[in-house]
Amino acid sequence: MTPTPRHIHLSGICGTAMASLAGLLQLRGHRITGSDKAAYPPMSDLLRSLGIPVLEPYAEANLDPAPDLVVIGNALSRGNPEVERILDQRIPFTSMAALLRDEFLTGRESLVVAGTHGKTTTTSMLAWIYQVAARENPAREPSFLIGGVAENFGSSFQLRPTRTFIVEGDEYDTAFFDKGPKFLHYFPDALILTHVEFDHADIYADLEAVKTAFKRLVNLVPRRGAIVAYDGSDNVTECVARAFCRVERYGFSNEAQWQIRNLRHQDAMTRWEIWHGGSLWAALEMQLAGEHNALNATAAAALAASQGIGKEAIQAALASFKSVKRRLEVRAQIGGISVIDDFAHHPTAIRETLRALRAVYPQARLWAVLEPRSNTLRRKVLEADLVESLSLADRVILAGVYQQQRIPDAERLHPEDVVQALNARGTPAELQPDAQSIIDSIATQLQPGDVVAILSNGGFDGIYEKLPARLKQSLMETQRTS
Repeated sequence: MTPTPRHIHLSGICGTAMASLAGLLQLRGHRITGSDKAAYPPMSDLLRSLGIPVLEPYAEANLDPAPDLVVIGNALSRGNPEVERILDQRIPFTSMAALLRDEFLTGRESLVVAGTHGKTTTTSMLAWIYQVAARENPAREPSFLIGGVAENFGSSFQLRPTRTFIVEGDEYDTAFFDKGPKFLHYFPDALILTHVEFDHADIYADLEAVKTAFKRLVNLVPRRGAIVAYDGSDNVTECVARAFCRVERYGFSNEAQWQIRNLRHQDAMTRWEIWHGGSLWAALEMQLAGEHNALNATAAAALAASQGIGKEAIQAALASFKSVKRRLEVRAQIGGISVIDDFAHHPTAIRETLRALRAVYPQARLWAVLEPRSNTLRRKVLEADLVESLSLADRVILAGVYQQQRIPDAERLHPEDVVQALNARGTPAELQPDAQSIIDSIATQLQPGDVVAILSNGGFDGIYEKLPARLKQSLMETQRTS
C-alpha cells in the first residue's frame, strides 16, 4: 500500500546513510528537506542531483513550517537548535534506522552486511551481484541502502518492488535518544560479518563492548537464516559462537567453508579461486586490488550463493564491479602523479589501503596524507597500531586532529608523537597543521611516479580538489618555461 505523502525533514542529512534514506523517502513520494552544519561530496552532490534542499547551518528556522516528521541524525545532541525546537514543540521525530525499518524493511527479506571494516564495499558487491542476477530473474533485483556511492549504480540507494532489501549495518549509535547500534533495528534474515575490532572509541568503552553489540546482532538472525562470517578473527568467532542459524566461514584457512586460494594481482586485475567443501567452486576476478577486497568479494559471493544465486551471475558481477566512491578512488593523475582518495577511519583500514596500493603501484613512492578525523583516530587508544600501519608508506604527512578541542588532552591523539615514532623507525614523516600547509609542503616534493593516498573520512578542507589544482598549475608553469 502506498503511504500517505508527508513532509519529512532530515536533520543531519549529509551523513551517508541519512542522504541515502532521503533518496529512498523521496522515491516513496514524500516531500524531503534537510539541514546540516556543512555539506561536502559525495553526499552533497547526490542530494543536489535529487533536488533535495539542504539548509546550512542548523537553525530553528529550518523547521518552518513544521514538518510532519523529523529524522534526527546521530551526530545531533541536546543543545542543537533543531533538536531543542523539536522537543519544545513536540514535533514528531524518529531516527534514521527506525524509519528505514518501518518504511522499507518490514515485510521484506533483510540482508545485512556488518563489521568494523569492509561493510560498504561488501554491501555494494552484494547488491551488484543481485542486480546482475536480475537480468535472468527480475525478481532478484534488489532494493538497497549503502553507506557510500556504489559506482555501478551511481547511487547509494535503490528501491524496487521486489522482496530483497540489502542494507549496510552500522554499529554506531542510532540517535541521542537511542544509544543502541543502528543495525539492531534491521532484523536480518541473513547476515555477513566481516571483522570485529575496537572502533568508535567515543561510544564504546572497550573491545568487549563492541563484541557485545555484534553478539546482539547475531542473536537477531532467525533459525531459518544464515550467517557468513570471516574466519580469520577470534573476535568474529566469539560473536557467532551462539548463533541459532547456519554459520559458514570464509577466508584463507583450511577450515573455511569458502576458502580463498591462489590470490594474485596481475594485469590490473585481482584473481583468486574459491574452494567450497574441499572442491574448486569458482575462479573469480575483479578490478579492485587488495587482499581485503578479495575477502569482501568472497563474503558477498558466499551469501549470494546461500540465497540461491547462480555461480555465473556472481562471477559476471564481480568481474564488472567498479568500486565505491572514496574507496581507493583515483581522484587525479597529473604529470605522472596519482592522487588517491580513501575513506580511512581506523588503523586496520589504513594498513589494508596501503597494502593494496603497494600491489597496484609496486614501483611507486607511496605517500600517506592523513587527517585524524574519525572518533577513533582522534584518540590515542590505537596510536601504536596507527604508527605500524603508516610505516607501510614511504612518506607520511599528518594533519592536526580534527576539532581537537572536543577531545580531552589525556585521551587525544598527539600527531607529533606519531611523527616522532615514524621518523624513529625510518619512515620520513612530518606534521602540518591544515590542508593548505600540507599542499604547500607536498607540492614541491612530489615527483612523476609518486602515489599520494589522502586518508580521511571527511572533507579534509577540500584537499581532494585543491591538491590536483595545485599540481596542474605547477605542471602548466613547467611546460611554459621549458
